[in-house]
Amino acid sequence: MFKEEIAYKDYDGNDRKTVAYFNLSEAELTDWQLSEEGGLSEQLQRIIDSNDGAQIMKTFKKVLKKAYGVKSPDGNRLIKNKKLYKEFTETEAYNQLFMELCTDANKAAEFINNVIPSEERMKGFLTKKA
Repeated sequence: MFKEEIAYKDYDGNDRKTVAYFNLSEAELTDWQLSEEGGLSEQLQRIIDSNDGAQIMKTFKKVLKKAYGVKSPDGNRLIKNKKLYKEFTETEAYNQLFMELCTDANKAAEFINNVIPSEERMKGFLTKKA
């Protein structure tokens, strides 16, 4: 699991910091890898190589949607569902993070490398640049 602290201004102009949690479990990652043409690693490599802004945005929306969750009070689960994700997307914290991921290649690579389990990275889910 990856914890991202996001600094932003809320809709009242107040400075805020929010902690957001992201994770792709081995099961989720395997499902994604097997359900996408060429797998997740090929898909990520294609968008890196193409430098296609629209495709980069689309892919990061998908990664955020699959990975975002709220940690349970006992720390035993990362709760993921449409409602929680929608609530997150309605915040300036989401806006701040999303724009960073789409405009800063280093931040994007760091985020992907933190969200995908390290054992999976070593197995080759992310092969080259990410």
